[in-house]
Amino acid sequence: MPIGLVTLVVCDYDEAISFFVGKLGWDLRENVASLTNDGRPKRWVVVAPKDGGPGLLLAQADGAEQAARVGDQTGGRVAFFLETDDFERDFDAFTAAGVEFTRPPKTEPYGKVAVFRDVAGNLWDLIERA
Repeated sequence: MPIGLVTLVVCDYDEAISFFVGKLGWDLRENVASLTNDGRPKRWVVVAPKDGGPGLLLAQADGAEQAARVGDQTGGRVAFFLETDDFERDFDAFTAAGVEFTRPPKTEPYGKVAVFRDVAGNLWDLIERA
């Protein structure tokens, strides 16, 4: 059973779409009106890397409890790992697009890696496996 989607809680749908589609170059797979369980409007927004694989369901925080978790869904640890087959190409493209890297590139036994922050504040590894 493959993982289909992973939920990412964000402050604003459109800001998150701008980051993932505009800065990372991902596809916007779905963006449709929907309703919460109690009938309030929301959206079903899915973004994913162009080459396929699981997508992210962007879920706008609903209430104080969810809002408190935006950007810190893993307690400050790297939450996501974005694999590339050309580290320099993607690092340069992300940097040019304004992606904030919090740790510069370095070579580890498992590959070349740098850490960046997404629009919500979550940490990601950009990694090219050794």
